[in-house]
Amino acid sequence: MKGIKGDRLFIFLFLTPAFLISAIFLYYPFFENFIQSFYKTDGFFNSTFIGLDNYKRLFKDEIAIGATLNSLELMLYVAIFQVGIALVLAVMVDSIKHGKRFFQTTFFFPVVISGASIGLLFTLIYNHRNGLLNEILVKLGFERIVWLTEKSSLYMVAIPTIWSYVGFYFVIILTAIGKIPDDFYEAAKLEGVTGFQRLTRITIPLIITDLKTCLVLAITGALKIFELVYIITRGGPARSSEVLGTYMYQKAFEDSAIGYGATLAVLMVVIGVSLAIITNKLLTNKDEVTY
Repeated sequence: MKGIKGDRLFIFLFLTPAFLISAIFLYYPFFENFIQSFYKTDGFFNSTFIGLDNYKRLFKDEIAIGATLNSLELMLYVAIFQVGIALVLAVMVDSIKHGKRFFQTTFFFPVVISGASIGLLFTLIYNHRNGLLNEILVKLGFERIVWLTEKSSLYMVAIPTIWSYVGFYFVIILTAIGKIPDDFYEAAKLEGVTGFQRLTRITIPLIITDLKTCLVLAITGALKIFELVYIITRGGPARSSEVLGTYMYQKAFEDSAIGYGATLAVLMVVIGVSLAIITNKLLTNKDEVTY
């Protein structure tokens, strides 16, 4: 009993700094943000309690609704393509005998580049006058194209968003695949399971927990997208690529409507937590294999 109590004491002591840091820099700011969502305030001296007016305004705000739909659409692209491409790359790299470290470094490299740098890079790529894409078209004898239009701007933002974090999920999935014992594959080979069946019957079922983690991270991460959209399109043209992050920034820091910006931040948290819970529930597998 003394040993168990001693272990609990050490666990408590080691976890206390993490709890304190989380409380100071995560939970307390969110609590303050939630309180501010009930006020009309500029964040300094002018502050008036208005109850649920910010939330009522939120549901009537067409721009906020459009930004929410854009965020959800971007989230869908991220969940499908970031994790999907990462899975395909991980399976391909796992199957080769030489050069794994090269591919791991190459695919992970965009993750270490700041979002602002990637945003600037793709701004130059999409530039109408002398951007990379249009220069290639001109060399091939085609006309220049306006890449950032009302119909295409969200797709153009989705491309660098997906590219920038594929490597992160690639490493997670590749590590999970590497932990699968070779005996599973050898037994499956004896039973005639090869190729695509090997992926669907062995690999994916055995790494479903890791895939679920990747999906939750991708979904919640998509809601926090700000710098890429802000630098590449600033939410335009005509609000066509506006997302919750950029709209919240505009309201809180450009329009000095801190209270309404806080309300948008609460909405982002609610959507993120709700979708994370739903994803966990949908992907829960009672027969998950541990190894």
